Amino acid sequence: MGKIRLGVNIDHVATVRNARGEKYPSPLRAALEAQKNGADSVTIHLREDRRHINDLDLKKIKTKLKIPLNLEIAATREMLKIALRNKPPFICIVPEKRKEITTEGGLNLKHNKIFLKSIITKLKKNKSRVSLFVEPNLKDINDSKNLKADCVEIHTGKICNLINVKKNYRKELNRIKKAVNLANQLGLEVHAGHGLTYESAKILSKIAGIKEFNIGHFLIGESIFIGLRKVIKNFQKILKS
Repeated sequence: MGKIRLGVNIDHVATVRNARGEKYPSPLRAALEAQKNGADSVTIHLREDRRHINDLDLKKIKTKLKIPLNLEIAATREMLKIALRNKPPFICIVPEKRKEITTEGGLNLKHNKIFLKSIITKLKKNKSRVSLFVEPNLKDINDSKNLKADCVEIHTGKICNLINVKKNYRKELNRIKKAVNLANQLGLEVHAGHGLTYESAKILSKIAGIKEFNIGHFLIGESIFIGLRKVIKNFQKILKS
């Protein structure tokens, strides 16, 4: 099994900054620190309501970062224009609801399928790698292939919640394994993200065929206590084991 990549999501550095309307802590600084300490990519989610990352953050980080920037966006015309203008190397299309606290599930691939396919085509022509954030079910994997995505990112929220509360997660783990296997057979690169902690990352990293883990909320929260460098190193160790 090849090296598993670690993407560091820095959205919640911006959440802390925005809580006081200050210029600190700086998401750009967090991105550069993640790069310095071995992250393979940096993820930011430019939400429609700009609740954490904003347009200026995107511009600054895209300009300064040497490792790939993974931009998460909703499937809207506004976000398509922003993505085409900024040309991030990686893009993940995610669902988005105004009132949710965080992303609650995978994309509804039945909704506005023609528009979604058009977005994917335009982003790929613009030289961005395009991933779809989906539930671990076989239909979504097949639909992602038909939409001509490059990758799928499996929504791991359900299994992470089960692991966190010490409930049986085997059924969900098997769902994820089947989804990963099918995606690999279809030639889709597989990523995993949402709710990941040390424990859940360790469990999921044993599944052959997941190439990239994108981790944010826990990683940034843990760094308050032991520092960003140490948390990144801890996750790298888990993904290598």
